[in-house]
Amino acid sequence: MEKRHNATAFVLLGLSHNRTTELLCFVLFLCCYIAIWTGNVLVVVSVTCTQLLDQPTYFLLNYLSLSDPCYMSSVTPKLMTDLLDSKTISYHSCMTQLFATHLFGGIEIFILMGMAYDRYVAICQPLCYAGLMSRSRCSAIIAACCAGGLVHSASQFLLAAFLPFCGPSEIDHYFCDMYPLLKLACMDTHLVGLLVAANSGLIALVTFVVLVLSYCFILSTLRTQSKEGRSKALATCGSHVMVVVLFFAPALFVYIRPASAFPEDKASVLFYTVTAPVFNPLIDTLRNSEMEKAMRRAWHHRSPERKVHRQGRFCPSRRCLRSPGAPGDMVSPTLPIGHTNNVTEFTFWGLSQNPVVEEVCFVVFSLSYTIILVGNLLIMLTVCLGNLLKSPMYFFLNFLSFVDICYSSVTAPKMIVDLLAKTKTISYVGCMLQLFGVHFFGCTEIFILTVMAYDRYVAICKPLHYMTIMDRDRCHKMLLGTWVGGFLHSVVQVALVVQLPFCGPNEIDHYFCDVHPVLRLACADTYVVGAVVTANSGTIALGSFVILLISYTVILVSLRKQSAEGRRKALATCGSHIAVVVIFFGPCTFMYMRPDTTFSEDKMVAVFYTIITPMLNPLIYTLRNAEVKNAMRTLWSGVFGRPMANR
Repeated sequence: MEKRHNATAFVLLGLSHNRTTELLCFVLFLCCYIAIWTGNVLVVVSVTCTQLLDQPTYFLLNYLSLSDPCYMSSVTPKLMTDLLDSKTISYHSCMTQLFATHLFGGIEIFILMGMAYDRYVAICQPLCYAGLMSRSRCSAIIAACCAGGLVHSASQFLLAAFLPFCGPSEIDHYFCDMYPLLKLACMDTHLVGLLVAANSGLIALVTFVVLVLSYCFILSTLRTQSKEGRSKALATCGSHVMVVVLFFAPALFVYIRPASAFPEDKASVLFYTVTAPVFNPLIDTLRNSEMEKAMRRAWHHRSPERKVHRQGRFCPSRRCLRSPGAPGDMVSPTLPIGHTNNVTEFTFWGLSQNPVVEEVCFVVFSLSYTIILVGNLLIMLTVCLGNLLKSPMYFFLNFLSFVDICYSSVTAPKMIVDLLAKTKTISYVGCMLQLFGVHFFGCTEIFILTVMAYDRYVAICKPLHYMTIMDRDRCHKMLLGTWVGGFLHSVVQVALVVQLPFCGPNEIDHYFCDVHPVLRLACADTYVVGAVVTANSGTIALGSFVILLISYTVILVSLRKQSAEGRRKALATCGSHIAVVVIFFGPCTFMYMRPDTTFSEDKMVAVFYTIITPMLNPLIYTLRNAEVKNAMRTLWSGVFGRPMANR
């Protein structure tokens, strides 16, 4: 088959053409996407940070919760973007989305089969369970699931990649899938359609039949179990059956039929691309008593074994060492990394110990957090509704405002609540999550600022090639790169800290969990860990700062060749970017570009990049940017102009 096609991009018709419906769908899917990430991360953290990871059922559930966000992320971000912007996708991005959707979807199907096999062995062969479901066997099952998903998605990808597309280019769907693409191919796709049905359809049907038969067999064997055993088995099997029905019923409707596409497909596909991943964490917790108890232990457990010292320090009675010369003083022993962790919560010292100062800070930071939310939301609404989203600069500004809200929300609400609380405690798991969130959104913001600097460089130094270099496909790839970079950075930071043993004291001289203050509490030699943290966070902060300064220097030098109007406009946009860069990177470089040490000034310095910068960003990008001001006047005068005129 000769591959010949003229299609370089496709147009996704999406879910609706009504603007109001699209805005409602955007809000709905944004909430669903946040819920998926939050719920599945909670499941992963609860399983990982408790003893449940040693059990095969929760070992497999952990990977199911990892595959769910990946599966939905192959579809939902593009869907939400299209609800506010032009619904185009390049040919290569379409093929990538097709591959990713079937890869993670196939992995999820096979993991569900592995979980059914695990329940069968646990209930029907309990005496052989430990031998049959050993850790090596479970790891082999996960590897087989990934290999199966890869083989399935590669076959789907190859079938689509060799199809010729010569017009039309409109896909009646909200993402790239096989059947909608087959309708656009300018050739006879009967044979390809049969292969798709034989691949996707048979995998879905056979897996569903195997799962139903296995659970029927399991339920039939429960008659010989005790009442308590039946209750426990039904609790875990019930959650699995609900996930299977939610996922496979719509998947069978779409794939187990000849190559054809119906208008109902889009609504059906929402069930297994959005609804099932949203409900999976709820089903696996609310329908599973053991998982509920594990989450309570992970998030609310207070160790009965610890003894509280008058000054607030604590340590387990059998693990603490006391100095021979001072019987009342507690000394943290130096233990090897990987030692059992005895600390279940930490206590923040906060910004001040003075109640009057704390009340003043409460008012100030409550107002600041309100400004952060309102200001950044105004920018997002102005960019999305004011036709600025088509411009690459404002496309990135929109996501910068979103990241600012998320970044400040990781620390500000907890800090504001603690300013009025008598005890400023946070659980161990909550501390690790806050550490992850701070570095994830903080590093993502760093990379977005770097990308915005590149955008300004291209716009000013290569204006004739700007729209070609900064096309929508390139912008999406850059944005994806910022999120991936932030994720990898934060995973490294958490992985360095989570392996450390903490046996007391548990007081953090800060108002949120960060790497350097937490490292001070570890009862192990943290010199190597501190060096790696500096190499990670410090190098990213300093390297990005230097790159940004060089890029803006090159831009300012090149402005000499511009007209007076061009220089004025370029300085207006670059000036706002430079102001943000200086306010954000100055404190970050001071904090992380140094050895593993903490100073009393760190808390005030951290306020700059966790509170002040997200608060000033909306002001800087509006007061220092004429285009944004004009867009806001146009948009909000259209909204409020008529009522005011009637007065």
